[in-house]
Amino acid sequence: EIRDLVAAGRAIPVCPEQLGGCPTPRVPVELAGVSGEDVLDGKGRAVDESGCDKSESFIKGAEEALNIARMVRADMAVLKERSPSCGSKFIYDGSFTRRPRQGRGITAALLMQKGITVISEEDIELIRTLETQTKRD
Repeated sequence: EIRDLVAAGRAIPVCPEQLGGCPTPRVPVELAGVSGEDVLDGKGRAVDESGCDKSESFIKGAEEALNIARMVRADMAVLKERSPSCGSKFIYDGSFTRRPRQGRGITAALLMQKGITVISEEDIELIRTLETQTKRD
C-alpha cells in the first residue's frame, strides 16, 4: 500500500536517521525511559547500546524530515512503528531487548508538534483508505 502511494506521487520516502547522519544499517539506538518529546526538550537522550549519546543526530534528522514535509506541503506522515525516530505509538523501552512500550519517537513527536498527522505503517486500513482516495483523484 505504501509503495502504491509513492508510485502515485502521494508519498515520498524519507529516513530521518539517514538525514541526521546515521549510517544504514546502524547500531541500535533507544530512548531509555524517555519519549521523543523529552529528547526534543533536552530532558532525555537517544543512546546506542554502548551508551553513546546520538540525540543530536536524531534531532537533526527530525528537523530535516520536517523541512522536507513543509517543502512538499505534507499534512500526513506514515512512519515506522517502534523506531526511536518514527515510532508513533510505540518505541523500545531502552533495555535493548526489543521490548516495546508506549511512546513516540523523536521525528514523530516533532511532526506532531508542528501539526502534521502521524500514522503508523501498521495502520494498514487507514493506509488502504488513503490509497483508495489516491486512485479516485
